[in-house]
Amino acid sequence: MKTEDFYYRLPESLIAQKPSNLRDHSRMMVVDRRKGTVELRYFYEISEFFERGDTLVINDSRVIPARLFGTKSTGATIEILLLTKHGSPKRWEVLLRPAKRVRIGTEISFNDGASALVAERRSEKKWILDFYTEGDFDLFLERNGRAPLPPYIKREKGGGNDNLDQERYQTVYAIIPGSVAAPTAGLHFSEEILEKLEKRGVDIVKVTLHVGYGTFLPIETDNIEDHVMEEECYEISPGASERIAKAGRITATGTTSVRVLESATGSEGKTSAGLGYTNLFIYPGYSFKKVNRLITNFHLPKSSLYLLVCAFAGKELIEKAYKIAVDEGFRFYSYGDCMLIV
Repeated sequence: MKTEDFYYRLPESLIAQKPSNLRDHSRMMVVDRRKGTVELRYFYEISEFFERGDTLVINDSRVIPARLFGTKSTGATIEILLLTKHGSPKRWEVLLRPAKRVRIGTEISFNDGASALVAERRSEKKWILDFYTEGDFDLFLERNGRAPLPPYIKREKGGGNDNLDQERYQTVYAIIPGSVAAPTAGLHFSEEILEKLEKRGVDIVKVTLHVGYGTFLPIETDNIEDHVMEEECYEISPGASERIAKAGRITATGTTSVRVLESATGSEGKTSAGLGYTNLFIYPGYSFKKVNRLITNFHLPKSSLYLLVCAFAGKELIEKAYKIAVDEGFRFYSYGDCMLIV
């Protein structure tokens, strides 16, 4: 299966640079797999598509302020994106930009007197940094970190926090810190929508998957089957596992919730509780074991997220839906509009 077959053309003007004014006022496309139809609605109408006894699965991972800007000894600014802790709270695997003149031993300083030292090169793009901060590393991040927005959302470089992004690049139900990218399908939910669903008799179940940066990157291999997903940590509590076992119709919020459920569910259909790691790559031909419906944003061409959606709804129907989204001026990607696939 060729990666190029999952390309589509998108006008740059449709890439959302800011969230909608109100979380639940984004547009929503309802795609019916059985009928092959597309309906244009708004997210605040989503409760109409749920019935008593339905189960909604959400990812409660919280995005950390993983983007930092420091200064090298030359005076040049360097951008740091934290990826994963590497053995201790102050040692991290990171991406650096620009990295052309970075060497082991390069020192990076921050406005509050903290610093970091390049300790190791892990690959062409990844480095290990040791941070030297006064006190707790999380406090250092609060002071200096910014929301780890994907590169297609443009912001001015420099230190300090963007308050809008810190609030809106985070779901209202985010609890457990660990993601370096948002589970973006959940950004549309407001407290009011969640309350409305609960009053309707919908069981809202939380699982956790800490989203890694690699999730949103385009696939670079010529053949789909040659792509390898980066591992991400997930957890399902015993209580959540029990509720999922009793569920009738399951709607997953985002591809992250899908990957948790499908990774933790065996061939016999039982979803196990516990902590685990997954590099599950879902592309057309995959047989879904647990998920019946999906809430998802509009994804980058040739990305693992786009392929998952094509696997769930069928490539032809998704191509039709995306063409309609472009023609109707839907907003794309992380801060964009969404799709409910039923």
